[in-house]
Amino acid sequence: MKYAYSKDIESDFQSTEAMVRDALIGVGFGVLTEISIKDSFKKKLDIDYKNYKILGACNPGLAHDALGSEALIGILMPCNVLVIDNEDGTTKVVFPKAKSLLEVTDNDDILDLSTRVDSLLESAFNSIC
Repeated sequence: MKYAYSKDIESDFQSTEAMVRDALIGVGFGVLTEISIKDSFKKKLDIDYKNYKILGACNPGLAHDALGSEALIGILMPCNVLVIDNEDGTTKVVFPKAKSLLEVTDNDDILDLSTRVDSLLESAFNSIC
């Protein structure tokens, strides 16, 4: 997958979500938004769905730099990280490849920044076991 990388964790959904949040904090990111697909589908469609969360991760300093270079970059922020229950005792974690997603800006400053973002996100991803 060109725009993301993932792995399955031998852990339940809630524990894995906590690990992801801690890993993000460890590299200077926080979770600004949280979307529970399970809750949304139940509320809006009355459909039962597995645990599936989209965590909107942001590093304030890098976000500030990005907005200073590209005023409309907010359309591509925050970085979405997925936590998905595989319903077999494991949980899938999916992180974005910022450079692949931000190439659309055609802005060299943003591409340089995306390299820094990718380095931090990869470090967080690799710390999750």
